[in-house]
Amino acid sequence: MTTYVLVPGGHMGGWLWQDVVDRLRERGAEAHAATLTGTGDRRHLAGPETDLETHIEDLVQLIDHVDAPEVVLVAHCHGSFPALGAADRRPERVSRIVYVSAPLPMDGFSVHGLIREFEPDPAVRDAWRQRAERAEDGWRIPPPSPDGVQAGNSVAGVSADALARLVRLASPQPLGALTQPLRLSGATAGLPMSGVFCTGTGTSIATVESLVRSGDPRFHVLTEPHVAFFELDTGHWPMLSAPHALADVLLRAAAGEGQRVTA
Repeated sequence: MTTYVLVPGGHMGGWLWQDVVDRLRERGAEAHAATLTGTGDRRHLAGPETDLETHIEDLVQLIDHVDAPEVVLVAHCHGSFPALGAADRRPERVSRIVYVSAPLPMDGFSVHGLIREFEPDPAVRDAWRQRAERAEDGWRIPPPSPDGVQAGNSVAGVSADALARLVRLASPQPLGALTQPLRLSGATAGLPMSGVFCTGTGTSIATVESLVRSGDPRFHVLTEPHVAFFELDTGHWPMLSAPHALADVLLRAAAGEGQRVTA
């Protein structure tokens, strides 16, 4: 039986994954949705000291308390950073990491650092900088407004009710989780990895092929045989817009399926 640990991105708690959790369990898998410190029903536990290491430790503790020899870590959006950090701390307990509409974390980079380095749109880079500068009390980024959610991410396929719930339950985001660089030991170098692209956001497997063709050696890992990719014809929130299809992809990813990219 495959066991999944599902990690939400910024401003979101484990509640975001409920439909996918239900569908994975219906298919015979075990699934646990993580809620990181400062988000969801743990929003009251955050403080100025809450950072990426806090969220990594949240996931390490969850992995340690799951009664399964190995787990598949599934990360949405910027939840990819604490997910990879936790896999680096517990490499023997993680069989695969799956990134869903998520950036690829890199050693030595924070979320903000990755955006500064690789985001081609200066307006997007400036928006992230401004959000950090406006953080309440210097450490807490307010949750997105309804207009902000729709402007900043593709909500293709998300019902009006689900979108309203997303906005209502979104929590402030601890700034330190976005600005502290990820530090890796190298223990996850050969870890099987799957990427799930949501084509409604404008990204696809062709995006990976373009990165590989750029010649940047940091992207060579995307051509390794233990790395595979999927596409979903939906927006940035597939757990809300296409939970059945996403659950199917997660099961296929755990089985080692997916499209490979060659150099």
